[in-house]
Amino acid sequence: MTLIRAFPGLRPAAGRAAEVVAPPYDVMSEAEAREMVKGKPWSFLHISRSEVDLPPATDPYSPQVYAKAAENLAQMMHEGILLQDNSDCYYVYRLSIGEHSQLGVVAAASVAAYDTDRIKRHELTRPTKEQDRVNQIDALNAQTGPVYLVYHSDDRIDDLLAGVAEGEAAIDIAAADGVRHQIWVLSDKTRITALTLLFDALPALYVADGHHRSAAASRVAATRAAANPQHTGDEPYNYFLSVIFPHQQTRILDYNRIIRDLNGLSKSQFMDAVGEHFKVEQAAHPVKPEETGQFGMYLDGAWYRLALDQKRIPVSDPVASLDVSLLANELLEPILGVADQRTDNRIDFVGGIRGLKALEHRVDSGEWAVAFALYPTSMTALMAVSDAGKIMPPKSTWFEPKLADGLVSHLL
Repeated sequence: MTLIRAFPGLRPAAGRAAEVVAPPYDVMSEAEAREMVKGKPWSFLHISRSEVDLPPATDPYSPQVYAKAAENLAQMMHEGILLQDNSDCYYVYRLSIGEHSQLGVVAAASVAAYDTDRIKRHELTRPTKEQDRVNQIDALNAQTGPVYLVYHSDDRIDDLLAGVAEGEAAIDIAAADGVRHQIWVLSDKTRITALTLLFDALPALYVADGHHRSAAASRVAATRAAANPQHTGDEPYNYFLSVIFPHQQTRILDYNRIIRDLNGLSKSQFMDAVGEHFKVEQAAHPVKPEETGQFGMYLDGAWYRLALDQKRIPVSDPVASLDVSLLANELLEPILGVADQRTDNRIDFVGGIRGLKALEHRVDSGEWAVAFALYPTSMTALMAVSDAGKIMPPKSTWFEPKLADGLVSHLL
């Protein structure tokens, strides 16, 4: 089995992409999704968030939701809104916003490589969300949400993809958030073979975003293989939908924290405790950290710059040296009593795309007591954690720009 392979993708018919393409299913609330589909009968949200077509009180994990998603997918295919290519293809994908641009490839990635840790992960999954993706794949008999993978930048791969992107794009749309999505179809068998071999020569791929989707694809593959007496390993279910980018082109933003209370401490007691771990300076403006070990803190209408002594950063440990770990180990757990960020409802997470004003707004509302702005995790650090076989704390990375749903789907 190859690490990746081409496949006959299901994608919007010519001229229909703008009607179809939608943000990822997991970056919005149900209310936001319902608002987004108004006047858009062919939005991919009717598949990825099909509860928008059911009564508001519907459980998003109910069988009716998955059945509705399958019904909507079938309708979009029947109406010719979505069409499947006649041959195996790769799809070169460019994301761009402002001065940032990244060029990768939509491919089917090997479940066997994932199961044997050649496609490396760095996060744990939540059972409910993983089961949700299993149910979605089974109901649709398709993978519609791509897994964001990363490879160590390789000039030969990068040059091949850039060569394909010199032609006219099959899809070229600007989304509401200002991100431009472009797709080129690579159907030339010679270049498909070349790209497959180049990826096969790589030691590993890395899951950047989509741990629940990749874990679900692995479970679906195992179930279907066990139920198939003629299983060969070549069936579509042995691969999962992915978009793969070179690591040097990816962009990770900060993933910030807000805490509901000061763990029974007064403001002065809390500040004294923080001062024992960090150098604390009040700032006249919002603090966006500029290096590892530096944090912005917003408390009671004021910003502070927190600086951890560099000697306290355990550089030999790829997890403990992450800023999300430093904040947790030096402040959140010992001072604020937040021991498990996965389960403690006293903590919430704010993606860096929302800016520091979002932190101020949440604290000023009175529902939250203090906010922390973090320095972004680097792609190099993420790969180091994965290579070490370790797990990052939750909400360590916020990748931006986001992949779109509905550009290319993988039928099983």
